[in-house]
Amino acid sequence: MTSHNPHGHALASHTLPGHDHHAAERARSVADHAAAVVELLRPLREMDRIETLPLSQALGRALVQDVAAPLSLPPFANSQMDGYAVRSGDLSDGGTHLRIMPPVPAGSSPQPLEPGAAAPIMTGAMIPAGADAVVPIEKAVPDHFLDPAKTTANTPASTAGNGNGATVRLPGTAAGTFVRSVGSDIAAGERALAAGTCLGPAQLGLLAALGLAEVTVFKAVTVLLVTTGDEVVEPGQPLPPGKIYDSNGTLLEAAMKQAGLLVRRAGISTDNPAELRALLRTEGQGADLVVTTGGVSKGAYEVVRQAMADQPVDFLHVAMQPGGPQGLGTFDGVPFLGFPGNPVSCLVSFEMFLRPALTELLGAPARRLPLRARLSLGEPGGQLTSPGHKHQVRRGSLQPDGTVRLEGGESSHLMHALAGSNVLVHIPAGVTELADGNEVEVWML
Repeated sequence: MTSHNPHGHALASHTLPGHDHHAAERARSVADHAAAVVELLRPLREMDRIETLPLSQALGRALVQDVAAPLSLPPFANSQMDGYAVRSGDLSDGGTHLRIMPPVPAGSSPQPLEPGAAAPIMTGAMIPAGADAVVPIEKAVPDHFLDPAKTTANTPASTAGNGNGATVRLPGTAAGTFVRSVGSDIAAGERALAAGTCLGPAQLGLLAALGLAEVTVFKAVTVLLVTTGDEVVEPGQPLPPGKIYDSNGTLLEAAMKQAGLLVRRAGISTDNPAELRALLRTEGQGADLVVTTGGVSKGAYEVVRQAMADQPVDFLHVAMQPGGPQGLGTFDGVPFLGFPGNPVSCLVSFEMFLRPALTELLGAPARRLPLRARLSLGEPGGQLTSPGHKHQVRRGSLQPDGTVRLEGGESSHLMHALAGSNVLVHIPAGVTELADGNEVEVWML
């Protein structure tokens, strides 16, 4: 397996025994590898990979095309408050008595408002023709709606008009007050959602409000996920000496499902290259992508490297810690990504390369939200060091005060530290030291 500096510190200027000082020069940058993954997966955008789904099944998918609003929202002027629909010109600043017309409940089609009258109106109800404002009920005298059955010509003088029915006293108000105008949210014909938008609850709610029952989206990506290694045992089984439980399969499957992928698990492959090839061909039928974990470094028993010997797959080192060893190419024509075997390394690889590529090409999953946070290293004058030629990705916990506390060290096996984290902390290549209180970019997990 490829060896790593266990502390992630920049090496001293002298060359250590066995250290290849040209390795950093040959390593591919994070940006270049991310671009290569995008190009590998570009066929996932082909038009034969789209489908039309009802809104109830489109959560987490992304739009293939722009969606124009087929109608305005709101489609008619409506009241923002429970109150009285009025002509603003009928009211004076000192207050005016207006005759009360029949009420306007939500969902009804009201009669036009007569001059000198006010119509009780509910929130969301259509503004009557002739009305241009709403006075909230709490500003009316009386400050409650009258029972229409009890408003007769014998109503007391404080609420009566000229013997023709009940009245209400209302203060002066400007035209447009508490009126939601037609198209004030979006006008018919405007772009409601752009192509590539990831459909969350709010976006699906907008489409429903526009009367759309279905939407055209990219198909979900089906990925074959394979863990490799003779030393790996399925959780729940007895653990012989020298063996470890497989966390990568569960870790990556959960991350992929959360990102909207359809995951097909092929179990654990042995370190026999022929068996791995057979497993990939048997289980990979119909998959859009193959992802393996482990067996991609430069050791003597790197099964994925050996199994891909006759395939157009590159095995290379990316200037990133953890997750430097990577595999990329095709297996029997299917896009292939080989992630490292350590659990933190494989998750960081997914977050840095596969997830962003799917977002760029298909609009889903939604991008990780990048934030700026101040490092909290636990002590004034504390220092965080990072190898200058690598992009280091640390795990951390973002605190309510805007600081981020690192969880665990830089080692790629620290699952407990990963489980206690809610962000990835980025230290770009070229940065070798950061002090307590320095700003860093973090990605919310």
